[in-house]
Amino acid sequence: MILMNNQSMEPIIKCQYFEEPLLQFADGREHIDPKIGISRYGPKSFSPKRKHPDTVRIGFIGSADTIDSAKSWLKKTSEGVLCDEDHVEFPGYMEDRGFFSRLIFDQDWNGQLTQKEIDKILEKKPKERFEFLLEILEEKLDLLSKKDQPPQYIIVALPDSIYGKCKGVDYRDQEKGLVHRDLRRAFKALAMKYQIPTQFLRQQTIDGREKDDPSKVAWNFFTGLYFKAGGIPWGPIGLTPGTCYVGIAFYRPLGSKFNSMQTSLVQAFDEHGDGLILRGPEFQWNSYRMNSRSPHLNDRDASNLINIVLDRYEKEMGQTPQRVVIHKSSTFWPGEKDGFKQALGQRVKKFDLMSFDTRQSHIRLLTTSSYPPLRGTRFMVGDMDFLYTTGFISELGQSHVLHVPSPILITDHVGQDTPRETLLKEVLIMTKMNWNSSRLGGKAPITLRFSDIVGEIMREIPSDREPMPQFKFYM
Repeated sequence: MILMNNQSMEPIIKCQYFEEPLLQFADGREHIDPKIGISRYGPKSFSPKRKHPDTVRIGFIGSADTIDSAKSWLKKTSEGVLCDEDHVEFPGYMEDRGFFSRLIFDQDWNGQLTQKEIDKILEKKPKERFEFLLEILEEKLDLLSKKDQPPQYIIVALPDSIYGKCKGVDYRDQEKGLVHRDLRRAFKALAMKYQIPTQFLRQQTIDGREKDDPSKVAWNFFTGLYFKAGGIPWGPIGLTPGTCYVGIAFYRPLGSKFNSMQTSLVQAFDEHGDGLILRGPEFQWNSYRMNSRSPHLNDRDASNLINIVLDRYEKEMGQTPQRVVIHKSSTFWPGEKDGFKQALGQRVKKFDLMSFDTRQSHIRLLTTSSYPPLRGTRFMVGDMDFLYTTGFISELGQSHVLHVPSPILITDHVGQDTPRETLLKEVLIMTKMNWNSSRLGGKAPITLRFSDIVGEIMREIPSDREPMPQFKFYM
């Protein structure tokens, strides 16, 4: 319900602006933009040195031609990429500039697909072709991982003829119903067994057919490479010390029947942006019987999930969080609220539960200028609370979105331990913590941003195999 002004019967709208959050780079230097900060100061872990990879051993899987072209693209692009006035020049991935690191190549780190293997892949039917390619890719990965000095990062550069026919497959299973599988997600899941981060590199990227500016492509690719190699591109400024930020989502395991079986997925971050991924216990959820397409936990499952998160957090981080903030993309049902509150109340001093609708586009602000609303604008219409996490960036005088931005809606907030203003400022900060891209910010906080991505990969991991907790294996 929208509150009305008694005199004019117009809705009461309140607005507030949050300044663009700063990020931290080498030597504690600060800037709002990841690209500018790295160009000027270098990545955060470079100085003082913390997890900084001085060198990265690069391996390849592909045909003879695609390996050669991928290696050439990496060598050339790592030297730097010029840009037009609408983009930031990529300084390079070199020892003396950019990420201050060096790429190392060796023929011994190439897993080549032979022509015989390629022909055998292409002659099979879709489902068998998909599974056979995964088998071959895993064989190559297994061999590379067993080298005396294995590569630290592996690029999968498949010929267009293979990728186009194997990038995804749909088939019907008598027990599981309609099944969809994605090559990248399936490969990421099996590659975790070998504990080597991987990256698909498409031929259209190598030969310049990408729609994005080459400098933007380079920034995104090498930012992800640096993080997967163990580096920290930038750090957040302004997150509350001693806080564990938790993102909760749900997915259906690949082997489950229809929609009755769901599994919880949890991502936990500390105030430095360091995070871990957990797979929660399975539970029954029938969307038709419960009259909701979004899965929800009962009080027992919600309580168990929080205890699993806190136990693992304490083990990984070496401390108990003083405060917990939970983010979710669906509202909290009574059972969830009770379970979360009970478990959190016994172990932490402060906690807040928040849910967001990041896809709503019905309500927007209209400006009197030709520019979109400012990123960081919060507005309230009655009891509805919105935040623009995309839009015009006043500090740079730029807009980094190609569409008309829409704000996210805060759909639920349980708890009174933290002012809403502080919680929304933290959300804005966490939209800048995607280390797989050099974008200034995304629409959703990192707690929710990776939910879909991680969930799609997690569903490919068998229940009897423990998933890796580090984000670099899912990116």
